[in-house]
Amino acid sequence: MSPGAHASPVLIPPNSRAAAVVREGQSGFAGPAPISAWVAGLSVLAIAIHVIFDGRYGYFRDEFYYAACGQHPAWGYVDHAPLAPWLAQLSRKTLGDSLFALRSLPALSAGVKVYLAGWIAREMGGRRFGQSLAALTVLLAPIYLTFDNFFSMNAFEPVFWMLCAAIVLRIANRGDSRLWIAFGAVAGVGILNKHSMLMFGSGIAAGLLLTPMRREFLRIWVWLAAAIAFLFFLPNLLWEIRNGWPTLALYHAVAGVKYVVVSPLAYVLEQGLLTNPVAVPIWIAGLLFLLGNSRGKKYAVLGWAYLVMLIEMMALHGKIYYLGPAYVMLLAAGAVWLERLDLRAAWQWVRPTVVGAVAVAGIVAAPLAMPILPVDAAVSYCRFWDVRAVHVENVPQGDLPQIFGDMFGWQEQVASMARAYDGLPAAERGRATILAYNYGEAGAIDYLGARYGLPHAISGHNQYGFWGPRGHSAETVLAIGFERAQLERFFGDVRPVDVADPPHAMPEESDLTIYICRKPKASFEKSWGEWRYLS
Repeated sequence: MSPGAHASPVLIPPNSRAAAVVREGQSGFAGPAPISAWVAGLSVLAIAIHVIFDGRYGYFRDEFYYAACGQHPAWGYVDHAPLAPWLAQLSRKTLGDSLFALRSLPALSAGVKVYLAGWIAREMGGRRFGQSLAALTVLLAPIYLTFDNFFSMNAFEPVFWMLCAAIVLRIANRGDSRLWIAFGAVAGVGILNKHSMLMFGSGIAAGLLLTPMRREFLRIWVWLAAAIAFLFFLPNLLWEIRNGWPTLALYHAVAGVKYVVVSPLAYVLEQGLLTNPVAVPIWIAGLLFLLGNSRGKKYAVLGWAYLVMLIEMMALHGKIYYLGPAYVMLLAAGAVWLERLDLRAAWQWVRPTVVGAVAVAGIVAAPLAMPILPVDAAVSYCRFWDVRAVHVENVPQGDLPQIFGDMFGWQEQVASMARAYDGLPAAERGRATILAYNYGEAGAIDYLGARYGLPHAISGHNQYGFWGPRGHSAETVLAIGFERAQLERFFGDVRPVDVADPPHAMPEESDLTIYICRKPKASFEKSWGEWRYLS
């Protein structure tokens, strides 16, 4: 070719691997792409969905319990870490006691999860499609719809796990080991939310050791992170030590008794139900992308972290949803893998088909995870899909699965107790004690009873039992949730006065007789050890 000749352009087939490389270079794929507007929009949608639907049924059993614990601030509680009760108390002080107010923080956490999914996909190299698919799969995953449906530590747990995962990704991408300080702070607060944060930390530590990121152990920053997390955890740890390790005592009491124990195979298979069966190939692809793909293995620490936690959860017979927070990062990784897949022209339908399938399956599953349908329709819908067959506790099931059944019956119980209380002679009423069998019944009376003029309840169950009788007299007792024979062991005069039999409640909260008990055989102070129990 002569010096003055113009070179002919090289024609690259538009669907070839070479074209993909060119597009990648032109779009800056090698560096972080901007967060897609779709991610922000889906995050807002997640919040809106919960604001619209979460108040359709009623308060969940555990919501009363967290609220009651929040009124007794401490660095620890028998069956959970302290952050959720603190947040419940903060919510009540600032927003009030309404169902909407109590569930405002879980609704916000739903939006944060969806946004973090897009952010994590972005850190892994995802562009608009990868980020948006990650956000969509997390938005519609039944486990997160359920987590954010009511106030509990489970609503916030994935936020802490995935903030830590996002920090690890940023360290992997930018090599700034000082970011471990942020990891330590987030992990420390996460431990105060739920002790399972320690499991995630162990997974990350194992992932570091199994990948080239093990070099981080040669630097001071990761050790400072561990020290910071430990300092956050220390007050809770000291509370456990001072009180004789009550949380460990609880775990021993319920192991293999209250919680359903499944085989390792069943444990793995039921993970698919939690994440949406259609999305299973996405998070499996994400795991393979992290562990085996030439581009994804830079972030292999997260893949190994998941596998280590999976083994830990199966070995310890953890509930099937305990691993739920980890799927945000796997779904994000799978979305990035699908976006990077070099599809030929004949296969261009794959990506929109995946999006459509995830959306349809998510919409079908949503009424099984949160209170979208009217209750009678929900009974039929849940029966059609037989969702009661999948449960995490060994308790009798009603016409609704436990996640919904535990939202019914509390108002009726409190109203029945109020009738019994108002029926007492005036002289007796002022010194009467309300005794509840479990923390749900006691918590409902504490939360809803003020409008009826009811005193706070006492109970021997879990943290209520830890608090003791708090000076309450056993001379006149209104008891709910007990069998008559149980009460006759402690009282010489036990008589039924009312019955609470609310529709759709769990069987253990249905057909409850309220008894008036007199002639105690011993004071609560002397007999409290016999009232206390862990479950």
